[in-house]
Amino acid sequence: MDLYLRKKQWKLFLFASAVLIVAASLYYTSILVTEIRKDERKNMEVWAEAIHQKADLVNFTNNLFEQIKNEERKRVSIVAEAQRRIIKATSNEDLNFFLSIIGENNTIPVIITDGNGKIMNARNIRIDTAKYLQGTLKKAFSIYPPIVVKYLDTQIYLYYTDSNIFSELKKVLDDLIRSFFSEVVLNSASVPVIITDSTGTKVYQSGNIQGKDIRDKAWVAKTLRSMASQNTPIRVDLADTGVHYIFYQDSYLLTQLKFFPVVQFAVIAVFLLIAYLLFSYARKSEQNQVWVGMAKETAHQLGTPLSSMVAWMELLKLKGLDEETIREIEKDVQRLETITDRFSKIGSAARLEKTNVVAMVYDTVNYIRSRISAKVLFNIQPEITQEIIVPLNLHLFEWVIENICKNAVDAMEGNGQVNIEITEDVDHIHIDIGDTGKGIPKSRFKTIFRPGYTSKARGWGLGLTLSKRIVENYHSGKIFVKSSTLNKGTTFRIILKK
Repeated sequence: MDLYLRKKQWKLFLFASAVLIVAASLYYTSILVTEIRKDERKNMEVWAEAIHQKADLVNFTNNLFEQIKNEERKRVSIVAEAQRRIIKATSNEDLNFFLSIIGENNTIPVIITDGNGKIMNARNIRIDTAKYLQGTLKKAFSIYPPIVVKYLDTQIYLYYTDSNIFSELKKVLDDLIRSFFSEVVLNSASVPVIITDSTGTKVYQSGNIQGKDIRDKAWVAKTLRSMASQNTPIRVDLADTGVHYIFYQDSYLLTQLKFFPVVQFAVIAVFLLIAYLLFSYARKSEQNQVWVGMAKETAHQLGTPLSSMVAWMELLKLKGLDEETIREIEKDVQRLETITDRFSKIGSAARLEKTNVVAMVYDTVNYIRSRISAKVLFNIQPEITQEIIVPLNLHLFEWVIENICKNAVDAMEGNGQVNIEITEDVDHIHIDIGDTGKGIPKSRFKTIFRPGYTSKARGWGLGLTLSKRIVENYHSGKIFVKSSTLNKGTTFRIILKK
C-alpha cells in the first residue's frame, strides 16, 4: 500500500513540476509574443500615419490643381471674350488690346469653323489633314459650348477647350492618384489592405489578400466589417474621384502570434500524452512479461514435487494406510495439480468452453467452505438447479471466485456473510459478490487491482491483480468494485459476455 501511496505522491510532484515548466515556458513565450506584437503594431501605426501624410499631400496637390484649373479657365474665358470682341468689333473700335490677348495665347487650343463644321482656322493644336470638326476631335472640343458670331451673311463657330498646361496637370494628378493607391498597397508590407469608395461597396484596389476572390461581394463585406472592428478606416478625399476609405487589419504574422501560445500548449500537451501512452504501454508490456515468466516458473517449480507426492501416495496405498487419509491426501494433490495447471495457462491463449456458471460457483464455494471458519455464511442466488451457460476456462475462473471470496472472508475477519448473486440479460451475465466486512475507501477502488497492493500484514497483493487479468484478458469481461461502505461491506461485480 505504501508503494502506491508513494507512487501517487511522485505522480503529483512530477505533474506539478510539468505544469510549472509549461507555465513558465508559456509565460516567457507570451512575453516574447507581446513584444513582437507591439513592434508589429508600431509598424502598422507608422504605416497608417504615412498613409495619412501621403493623403494630405495628395489633397494639397488636388487643391493646388483646383486653383490652377480656375486660373486656366479664367484665361480661356478671357481669350474667348477677346475673339468675340474682335469678330463683333466696329471699324472705329481699338482692337489692339484684344489682338494682343489672342496673340499671346500659346496654351489654349482654339478651332474656328463655319456653320457646316468645316475648319477655317486653328491655334495651339495640330489637326493635320482634318477638314471638319467631327468624331473624337469634336468630342474633345465639346466640353464648353462654342462661341457663335454672325459675320456678314454667315455664322462662325469658335470652339475651345482646356489649356494644354491644364491638361498636362490633370494627367499628372491622375497618375498621382493611381500611384497613391499602388503605394498604399505595396508599402503595406504584410498588412491586408482594401481600398473602397465612400460607400464601402466598390473595391478600387487590394493587397495581401491571400487565397480569396476579391470579387466575392459577400466575403468583401464581411472582411470590411472585420477590418473596421480592428482599426478605424483611413478616409482620403481625392480629386475627381471623391471620398475613399482604406481598410486594413492585423498582419497574418500578428494574427498567428496571437494564437501561438495556444498552439504551443496544444503541441506540448499532445507530446506529453503520446509520451505517457508509450511509457504506459511499455510498462504494461514489461509487467505482462514478468507475470507470464513468474507464472511459468511457478508451474515448473510445482511440477517436480507434485510428481513425487503422487508417487509417495501410491507407496502409502501399498503400505495399507487407511482409505480416509488417502482420500484427503488425493484431494490436496488434485488441488495442487489444479493450481499448477492455472499457473501454466498464464500467458497462453485460454481455451473457453461452455460452462454452467451457477454449478461452478457452488462447487468453488463448497471447496472454500470446508477450509474456513464456520462463522462465515454463504448465500448464493439462484438455486443450484438453474443453468446459466457462458464460455469459461473453468480452472482459471474458479481462481477468480476463490480470490474474491477469500478476500471477503479476510475482510470480515472470519465472521460474517458472503452474498453471491448471478443474473443475466440478453448479452451478458453479472456475478455480484458482496461481504459484510470493513469496506474499501472510494479512493482505492482502482488501486486494489494493482500488483503489490494489500491491506494484510502477510499478503502479496496479487490475488485481485490475477483476477482482473483472468476476467479481462482471457474472458473479455470486466471486474470492478460495484459499491463499498466503510464498516458495512463491499460488493464486487464481474461482467461476462454470453
